[in-house]
Amino acid sequence: MTVPARRIDPAPVGSARGSRRMTVGVEEEFLLVDRRTGVPMDRGPRVVEAAGRVLGEQAQTEFFEAQVEVCTRPTPTLAVLRSELALLRKVMGEAAAGEGCLLVATGTPGVPPGRPPVVTPCERYARMAARWSSLVGRYDGMVCGCHIHVGVTGHTQALALANHMRPWLPTLQAIAANSPFSLGRDTGWASHRSVEWARWPGVGPAPLLDGPGYERLADQLVRSGTLLDRRMIYWHARPSEHVPTLEIRVCDVNADLDVVVLLTALVRGLATALLSDIGTGRPPPCLPDRSLHAAHALAARHGLTGDGLDPVRGEQEPALLSALRLLERAAPGLAATGDLDLASELFDRLRRSGGGAARQRAAHLRRGRLTDVVSELARTTAAA
Repeated sequence: MTVPARRIDPAPVGSARGSRRMTVGVEEEFLLVDRRTGVPMDRGPRVVEAAGRVLGEQAQTEFFEAQVEVCTRPTPTLAVLRSELALLRKVMGEAAAGEGCLLVATGTPGVPPGRPPVVTPCERYARMAARWSSLVGRYDGMVCGCHIHVGVTGHTQALALANHMRPWLPTLQAIAANSPFSLGRDTGWASHRSVEWARWPGVGPAPLLDGPGYERLADQLVRSGTLLDRRMIYWHARPSEHVPTLEIRVCDVNADLDVVVLLTALVRGLATALLSDIGTGRPPPCLPDRSLHAAHALAARHGLTGDGLDPVRGEQEPALLSALRLLERAAPGLAATGDLDLASELFDRLRRSGGGAARQRAAHLRRGRLTDVVSELARTTAAA
């Protein structure tokens, strides 16, 4: 079904228009792959050591040695955020090249590793690997996400926003879908990272919680041994435990930096718009768990190229239409932060390209080679 373009006319945002502009920050996880074969390479600690001479703590190791992570500082503008992400990618990419690797932004490795992933030496990671050894020993256990932070006043505001954002997170997941290949094959999913990541405890939609409820549940999950610690609360939206932000964790990492900027704009625009609802005491939507999980499953399956599910109405609709409705809902907040024109432009580019999963499949279709997919991803990652 073709979804026609619409003009986005923002309604007044109420109290959000006069409120403090939320800062934003992004964490991106990348794969390190052999420049010739595309096979993941266990060079993460050495690459981070080299990149860290320039980036300091903004360059970090990840759970597996074939991964690295970069973290921006909090920033009030998308222009500064984009520039910082471009610099982080450049420095990390140069450090990877020094180790014979390519830096690749994809949710899952398209070319299978030659052996199960190696866990990065770290006391906490070792404890996780021992407790969930069946997950760590899998060849398909390596996933890379993009985590978007918006600055909040504290846990209370973060939880209120998370409660109100739940219906929109499947659409963000569809926009970000960028992992159709795993273990050398097309999985049939636009975001197979979502499937692989969901095996871990603590992953999934956030429950409706206030501050005291969050504290009780977090303590119970750790005390019962369900989770190792609070950092393993991997909900799709969660209050950060170490910085005053709401963290959105539902997105695949994307090679196209425009997609990352669009996702960040939508998260902040939506949060800004929803502050008006929160300020007037409007309750968050009460969604059936079955509908919410089904909406996330369809987003992971189809990305932007098929149907999604509106978890509020319980009805299927084209995923592009869901994305357009998200843009319209976020429009007042985008206008308040001066990002509406940029978000609309980036959304138009996205709908023309079809998103990351569609671009990966197009690269594979040309010659049927996964190495072509990896090369295209590496070029796009570096082009930022």
